[in-house]
Amino acid sequence: MSKLTPKIGLRAATILVVSVIIGSGVFKKIAPMSAELGSPLLVILCWILAGFISLAGALSTAEMASMFPDSGGEYAYFQKIYGRFFAFLYGWGNFTAIKTASIAALAYIFAQSFNSLIPLPEININCTFLGIHIFDNFSIKLLASCLVIVLSLLNFRGITAAESLSKVLTYVIFAAVVLFAIFGLSSVQGSFENLTQKSLLFDETKLQGRGIVKAMMIASLGAFWGYEGWNHIGYIGEEVKKPQKNLPLALGIGTCIVIFIYVLLNIIYVYILPIDFFIQLNQAPNKIAAVEVANKILGSWGMLFVACLILITTINATNSTIMMSARIFYAMARDGLFFKKAASIHPIYKTPDVAIFIQAIWSILLIWSGSFDQLTDMLVFASFIYYGSTALGVIILRVKSPEIERKYKVIGYPFVPIFFVLFCVLLLFITIFNQPYEAMVGLGLIATGIPFYWFWKK
Repeated sequence: MSKLTPKIGLRAATILVVSVIIGSGVFKKIAPMSAELGSPLLVILCWILAGFISLAGALSTAEMASMFPDSGGEYAYFQKIYGRFFAFLYGWGNFTAIKTASIAALAYIFAQSFNSLIPLPEININCTFLGIHIFDNFSIKLLASCLVIVLSLLNFRGITAAESLSKVLTYVIFAAVVLFAIFGLSSVQGSFENLTQKSLLFDETKLQGRGIVKAMMIASLGAFWGYEGWNHIGYIGEEVKKPQKNLPLALGIGTCIVIFIYVLLNIIYVYILPIDFFIQLNQAPNKIAAVEVANKILGSWGMLFVACLILITTINATNSTIMMSARIFYAMARDGLFFKKAASIHPIYKTPDVAIFIQAIWSILLIWSGSFDQLTDMLVFASFIYYGSTALGVIILRVKSPEIERKYKVIGYPFVPIFFVLFCVLLLFITIFNQPYEAMVGLGLIATGIPFYWFWKK
């Protein structure tokens, strides 16, 4: 069986964890979270709790990664624990929507941000297919598609080239966050009184009794969207040097770095502007909270600075997602559960070339369909089915297969994986109760893979 070549060390793997997580969420999610919670301290607490819950998931995933450092991440783990069918449904869900829609959404946000800096030409072409206005926002869709093509070609040329781009962009992000923190916390425009100031626009009765639990859970969905991607490094397990040691370290260190950055940025937001500003901002969907904060600190130069930062983070997250997600489809094809050609490894560049291009084609189709936002909303809860299944798998294998070598064991076992599994179950029940249509359609989309499974199985 063909294998990919290990080329990624610990520092590079940690950078990849950070790069795939930090997208656009941290720059804009404070507005809807403020509207749900009405308190700056609760908003910051929500980011901290979501970060530590994500860290519990990352630490649980790290034990699995140390035992099965293969391409495909959870797809490889699920085969060992739950069998081929469950593993296939995981991979199919990622192909049809979860990862490809994420690529489409990130590329689209990049194009929107670019358009706000440098207006693209408005091209109006009236064309409707199956009720979809294909050429709406033509220029933005075209630029987003070009970004997917360029980054896919870069990943085709080798994981080292793609990882080098990710490393450079991540260091730029680190430097930009440090500058933003220095200018923000030293600004005369801010006040620490904003952190404890009560909202005049928020109905505090919504937080009484069980209301605060519901509000925290709804707000946490925005935070979890910001933390999405911490598990991606497992997809390239075959290409990481000393994976039993480096994968767990990269997951833990990288997630902790992101938690620190996210909490720091949100403290700066509420230091500069009062909570009522963000509650009102939630009614303006085209406004980005971080841009408004930067405008308060440095005026138009601050707005330009943050707009460029969002461009960099979306390019970085798109590149890292393309790089790592393609390995799922390569692993499925290698097992005979996906298009056969997707098992190809390029003879010169040693990359899963066909899997990268299949992923790119489907992501671009989602961009032009305009359906990626709906797909990511419908399947965000499905991600937590699989996250919880990974943590549960840690417990199952500790009982069933204690003899398997574990270079890393999850800290705080069994409490950490149990806590994470219980949280995932709670989140699923709340989502099904509050958004039954989205939950059922999401499960239905995953179920479309069943006939393909039986076809490829034959």
